[in-house]
Amino acid sequence: MRYLILIHSNPRSRALWETLTDEQRMEFGRGYMQLTEELAASGELVVSQGLTDPALAKRVWVQDGETMSSDGPFAEVKEYLAGFYLVDCESEARALEWAAKAPDAQLGGPVEVRPILDMSTLDL
Repeated sequence: MRYLILIHSNPRSRALWETLTDEQRMEFGRGYMQLTEELAASGELVVSQGLTDPALAKRVWVQDGETMSSDGPFAEVKEYLAGFYLVDCESEARALEWAAKAPDAQLGGPVEVRPILDMSTLDL
């Protein structure tokens, strides 16, 4: 079953980041590289990406058949998605094990695990 491991950023995690030394920040980044390598070696990694600052995001919608987009600014949010791992594991427990290895989780930060909806089971 596939799970999405969501790495969130929030005021607490950003404040913690500001207290880290340069070496600790490098170690944090190496932790993510190691997690990605371990997941790839296990064969359970489907894809992983970090996301840019939300200020670079665009919103898109369709109104009266016309595509609209906005550069923002968007309503200020306190928490946003900073990155993700899409994994294919035999169980939720296994996905939780991987999520617990995320450096953000190691520092007490918010990491969410959600099952992927299997669209093939829907009668559409």
